[in-house]
Amino acid sequence: MRSEFEVAFNEITELRSLPREVVLEALQTALISAYRRDAGASAAQRVDVTIDPNTGRARIFVEKEVVESVENPNTEVTLEKARYYDPESNLGDMVMVQVEGTTKKFGRIAAQTAKQVILQKIREAERNSLFDEYVEREGDLVTGTVQSVNASMITLSLGRAEAVMPRNQQIPGERYKPYDKVRVYVAEVKRTNRGPQIVVSRSHRNMLRRLLEYEVPEIFNGQVEIKNIAREAGYRSKVAVAALQEGIDPVGACVGMRGIRIQNIVKELHDEKIDVIEWSANQEEFIAKALSPARVRGVYLEDDLVSGRTAVVVVPDDQLSLAIGREGQNARLAAKLTGWRIDIKSVTEAVHEALSKPTQPEFVEVRRQYPEMVEEIYRIMEKKTANRTVIPEEYDLLGKFADLIERRMLEKREAARQARQAEINAVKATLPQGLFQLPISALDLPDEIIAALQPLENVGEVMWRFLIDENHLHHLVADLPSDALVQVQSALDRVVLPEEEAVPVETAPVVDEPAPASETPAIEEDEVVAGAFADEQEAEVEAPAPLSVAALRKIEMPRPEAEAVYETDEDVEFVIDPKTGKKDKKKKKERQQRRQLVFDEERGKVVAKRRRKGSRVRGEWDDNEFEE
Repeated sequence: MRSEFEVAFNEITELRSLPREVVLEALQTALISAYRRDAGASAAQRVDVTIDPNTGRARIFVEKEVVESVENPNTEVTLEKARYYDPESNLGDMVMVQVEGTTKKFGRIAAQTAKQVILQKIREAERNSLFDEYVEREGDLVTGTVQSVNASMITLSLGRAEAVMPRNQQIPGERYKPYDKVRVYVAEVKRTNRGPQIVVSRSHRNMLRRLLEYEVPEIFNGQVEIKNIAREAGYRSKVAVAALQEGIDPVGACVGMRGIRIQNIVKELHDEKIDVIEWSANQEEFIAKALSPARVRGVYLEDDLVSGRTAVVVVPDDQLSLAIGREGQNARLAAKLTGWRIDIKSVTEAVHEALSKPTQPEFVEVRRQYPEMVEEIYRIMEKKTANRTVIPEEYDLLGKFADLIERRMLEKREAARQARQAEINAVKATLPQGLFQLPISALDLPDEIIAALQPLENVGEVMWRFLIDENHLHHLVADLPSDALVQVQSALDRVVLPEEEAVPVETAPVVDEPAPASETPAIEEDEVVAGAFADEQEAEVEAPAPLSVAALRKIEMPRPEAEAVYETDEDVEFVIDPKTGKKDKKKKKERQQRRQLVFDEERGKVVAKRRRKGSRVRGEWDDNEFEE
């Protein structure tokens, strides 16, 4: 028959969904706290507790000192009793001794302390258990029951935990009532003092991804991949899918037979419209499909260095409103799905723009090559202006003409972009490459200017734009004080030009022949070592001073056909005449050997002899021991 302790112990573990080890540890901690409170034991004294999980018997062991005569029974024990627990103990040793009848002698305060510790430990363990459970389910779908509804959020019950769904995470137009079952997406799980804070969502785009994985077996098995999702919750979504296995139609797999699969998802998302699009590596084809259900006449891609990637899309006149969508929703979702900025125009609009600029090179070239087509285009546009009927063949001709003009304009913009890129690369080559590794935060600027320049990522990007693209910097700091660019230029100058430049040290002149002692005064040995061995040291070349932003602006970039030619003569060197102090150009001579290794018979060692200058009074060679 089980004891009452075991029954209560098992009830706590099952009710709180906690491991037995966690509850047992909480009981041990509670008994230790109760003993310290009852006996007044200090925190330095070691106290251990063991509990039998079957009988519930608790034994408390306290660290005590072995003494001959016990004065304080809470900290001292006799040698005889100590050897009962540790036979090898001696006087002065510290021994763990069991306290007799401790739990029965606990007072009211000690029992209350134990109760509070048990409840605190169990609550803390329960919070950690809930956090570990739901942090693993982050990014997954769960079903909750609506508990309360207010203007700012909805509280859901997930069983042992509660979740909140803020207003911006709700589907617009959806109404919730208490006790409603709601399927939500776990967006975030935070650890707090009151337990895990679980934030759920129904407007997150990944909720649509999870619903597709549950409804479409091909996506769950990895045969079909979801490339991207663009969603405006409650209104419309676009999903780009691609087949990873041959013979599978990705769009048909997601839609299902008679649309049963996609209809289940539409009902779950409050009748939200979902467009499933086949992904394509060809960006022009992908953008054309992303604008469905509208038909597209032509797509022209432009990757500009400043404005970014832009796609000019030409559609038939009757498809313009369908391509744009209500309040621009279709075009906006297509831009999110493809990652391109989309500019939509009708065929008539593209033709009208070309005819309104008859002197532009693209139109002149087309008119020279296809004069009959241009005359026919003028005739069709006159009919359209007069509100006369335009047959489909004439619309096809307008589309062909618009395609010719747009492609020639695209070629012109691409050539200009390449020329601009070459200019930027040439300017970047003149800058120190270390500037492109230096973060923007390294500049000595106020925080608001640093935040405005963060899109440029490094100092090198700021530098070359300061030289040839200052308008972009004006756009970045437009909302800052008028002297913001002046501060940026000063900060760049401080990076390029250090405040204190090192003064180059002049080396001693090279003397090939020893000067007479009468003409050259005596010099100390420490002062002539550098001069005596100047020809054996590497020449110190003074590095050119870095240029400031203003100086870099004055540099004219060399043209590709013009190359600078430098003449060098390795046989010529400049030396200083000691008499006149002027530089003379002389032929290089073979360097004299200024050190000589000889064997000294008296010492029995190899010594190094160094030639002295002619100004020395002593012998020509100075002996030094040679150490191998």
